[in-house]
Amino acid sequence: MAGRIPRDFIDDLIARTDIVDIVDSRVKLKKAGKNYQACCPFHNEKSPSFTVSAEKQFYHCFGCGEHGNALSFIMEFDRLEFVEAIEELAAHHSLDVPREQTNTPFNPQASQEKKQQRENDYELMEKAAKFFQHQLKHHANSSKVIDYLKDRGLSGEIVKSWEIGYAPPEWQALADTLGATPEKAQQCVDLKIMTQNDNGKRYDFFRDRLMFPIRDKRGRVIGFGGRVLDAEQGPKYLNSPETRIFFKGSELYGLHRARNMQRHIDRIVVVEGYMDVVALSQFEINYAVASLGTSTTPEHVQLMLRNTDEIVCCYDGDKAGRSAAWRTMENALPLLKDGKQMKFMFLPDGEDPDTMVRKIGKTALETLFSEAMPLSKFLFDNLLTRHNVGSIEGKASLRAEAEPLINIVGGNIQKEILLGELSKLLGDYDRHQLERDITKANATPNRMLPPKRGAPQKLSQTPVRMLIRLLIEHPSLAQALPKVNPAAITDAGLPGLPFLIELHQFCSQQTNVNTALVFEYFREHPFAQHLQTLLAQEWLVKDDEIQTVYVSTFKRLIDQFLVGQTEALIAKSRSIGLSDEEKTTLKKLLMKK
Repeated sequence: MAGRIPRDFIDDLIARTDIVDIVDSRVKLKKAGKNYQACCPFHNEKSPSFTVSAEKQFYHCFGCGEHGNALSFIMEFDRLEFVEAIEELAAHHSLDVPREQTNTPFNPQASQEKKQQRENDYELMEKAAKFFQHQLKHHANSSKVIDYLKDRGLSGEIVKSWEIGYAPPEWQALADTLGATPEKAQQCVDLKIMTQNDNGKRYDFFRDRLMFPIRDKRGRVIGFGGRVLDAEQGPKYLNSPETRIFFKGSELYGLHRARNMQRHIDRIVVVEGYMDVVALSQFEINYAVASLGTSTTPEHVQLMLRNTDEIVCCYDGDKAGRSAAWRTMENALPLLKDGKQMKFMFLPDGEDPDTMVRKIGKTALETLFSEAMPLSKFLFDNLLTRHNVGSIEGKASLRAEAEPLINIVGGNIQKEILLGELSKLLGDYDRHQLERDITKANATPNRMLPPKRGAPQKLSQTPVRMLIRLLIEHPSLAQALPKVNPAAITDAGLPGLPFLIELHQFCSQQTNVNTALVFEYFREHPFAQHLQTLLAQEWLVKDDEIQTVYVSTFKRLIDQFLVGQTEALIAKSRSIGLSDEEKTTLKKLLMKK
């Protein structure tokens, strides 16, 4: 749905949310004093260092540094994008998410109707999945279908786990079950589980096929993949067309299950078919996904990189497979940040992941995944098939094709390494220009990478940092102690002071503000990246000393400002001299000192 989500709605959503309920529904919490504790869900640990504060509506792990409000937790734990997390949190409160429209005023009734329509759609698709599963066991063809699954080496447990079903060969088996009324029949047509011809006749879209329900990131059935039982029946795979709830370019078959099977996915393997994903899972390779009848899109890559640091693209070794790999690589280059990697693995003729894992076993196949071709080698191997670096002209054409690809790489370190590899291939040809390109790549600022798991970076306790930390954790200080106002030294030029002033102004103007609301308000602020490190560090202040520490820290900040002002005036007096007013100011400062 187009339009921005109103800021007031986001603030209200967080204000009405109890973070303890949100976290406890996913990670079992135990009371520890006035807070709650658990072993951190974001890194492995034996003793709990993950703390949730009901008072601040904030969580923090003293082991890995992860922190945030209820919205942040849903984004990280459920691996959802910002808007998806808002929708999830709104659903928790049975609220619809409003959108700001530039031309059309917001219509609450229409919005509620759309929400109800989506819920009805998901419910109908779930019923369709149950129908197909029932047919697998009870249709007259069930023995034939089950024998086929057994011949493919799939166990009953795996078939049940993946909710595999069967679409009967009859033209209106599903229609007779789910499309009993004209309204339901039209809904089935809209969701493309039924189709309608030019004469208005309606019939089932899938017939005589194995059925694989496709679930989105939140576990809702949004479409189906149907596989033929006989190669002569038609297309090997038939996927649901796109609908109002199903968008092929942004969904991956198997990702929802992979995320549920493991907290952290070390590697994701992209394969071509549903059966490959299912077969690999039977051998406990639970990190395979498949695109839904389309090439791997930038949205697919972004979705995978949000869930893992390593992607292995497993394609056929023929020309079509290598062309698909090249398109995937082009889509991935802008998204490859430092610390993320993509590899390519090409299968022998006549093999697919299903047959490979049965032939060589899990351990050997996972070794092949580990040893798959790095993106850099795949890139240059392909380029060298088209450009002869034995001539000046060949080197020039190689550089002309390679540099635009390398320049869009998201990670500066990866970009530098690729440019270095290109320099080696070019030899002495234009080496100085390439060195300038590398220098430029290093100088180009990159968006901040997510903080690495592990020990938080240590920061010195400057007065500005301490005041920021105290205000975020105790926003009421701004109203309780109005005279402690950093705006009094606006021109001090201290690092972080402009943000401190902005933070103080926000806290002093709000009523009933807590840490969660402050964190959300400044989520997109340029200074927010520094908060990641600041909040990750444990600066313990006892509750009964908070105001005392806040006032004394502000006094230190004032002293720091006065010392700086004194030194600046003394330096000026030694160079160009002072005005009478400046001399008076310096005299007062020296007397205070």
